[in-house]
Amino acid sequence: MRRIALGMSQEKLADALGLTFQQIQKYEKGINRIGAGRLHEIGLILGVDVTYFFDGLLGRNALLNANDNVLHLVASNPHGAKLIELFASVEDSNIQRSIVKLVEAVLSARETLRS
Repeated sequence: MRRIALGMSQEKLADALGLTFQQIQKYEKGINRIGAGRLHEIGLILGVDVTYFFDGLLGRNALLNANDNVLHLVASNPHGAKLIELFASVEDSNIQRSIVKLVEAVLSARETLRS
């Protein structure tokens, strides 16, 4: 999520780490583990302390953990990741609000059609 929020591609992060973008994909999907040294290096590149990657694991309430899980699920889906990237690039809060209302309207219309 931090990489996407910065507008950094998987390729750019991979280049900075001396890896392939496929390896970054495997890290992000949880297919491959990330060692402590590599995690520290990723934090430096993304401008966060290594503890950033553990936020939500210790002592947060269940609602925040549920939100983190939803964000992880969305970010791990290619369409969801693109949606997050595009939404983050919208600086106008009125436009952001309109996007949320549009998605809500689409979901509401879908539910109406199912009934």
